Amino acid sequence: MAIEAVVFDIGNVLIRWQPELYYDALIGEARRRQMFSEVDLHAMNERIDAGDDFRETVYGCAEAHPDWAGEIRHWHDNWVHLASPAIEGSVALLRALRTRGVPVFFLSNIGEGPLAQGQEIHPFLAEYDRAYISGAMKAVKPYPEIYAMVEADCGLAPEALLFADDRADNIATAAGRGWQTHLFETPEGWQDCLLSHGLLAEPVITRA
Repeated sequence: MAIEAVVFDIGNVLIRWQPELYYDALIGEARRRQMFSEVDLHAMNERIDAGDDFRETVYGCAEAHPDWAGEIRHWHDNWVHLASPAIEGSVALLRALRTRGVPVFFLSNIGEGPLAQGQEIHPFLAEYDRAYISGAMKAVKPYPEIYAMVEADCGLAPEALLFADDRADNIATAAGRGWQTHLFETPEGWQDCLLSHGLLAEPVITRA
């Protein structure tokens, strides 16, 4: 079946999502390792992904861990730098697809607050035909519910969706539902996939 929409994850596909690197630059690797061992910041973020209020969740975690309060608040106050930089090759592919009239969807584990902050400095995060955001949907990858919600909303057959994500578990659930998938590693590899499906007329990323 021909592809009728291309579905992008956001973190590590369109923008780098490695908070540890931000904190390494902020406080040094040794202190960052200590903080992450004492505070489960990824669990905090999963609550935001699932729909909890962004500022309230981060600031509540800071209050619960006063030794790290200032550093934890960066997760909210400087999120646009925490989730940075843009992966320019992927952005170019997104825009090339939309120029060709190919519908582009987002399917991402991200809170509504972080996405709104990101859109302030990354215009491409508002360049989509449909956005399926876990924080708004109150459902997260890799659980099947969120994929079923996408299918029901867009009305397309699973086989007509081509999904790129950097996590194998997220890809596995989509593939199990019949979606066509690509495990994202580099923009160049994603471009090769899009070209193989005839979704691009020519390469838009120049290989070094």
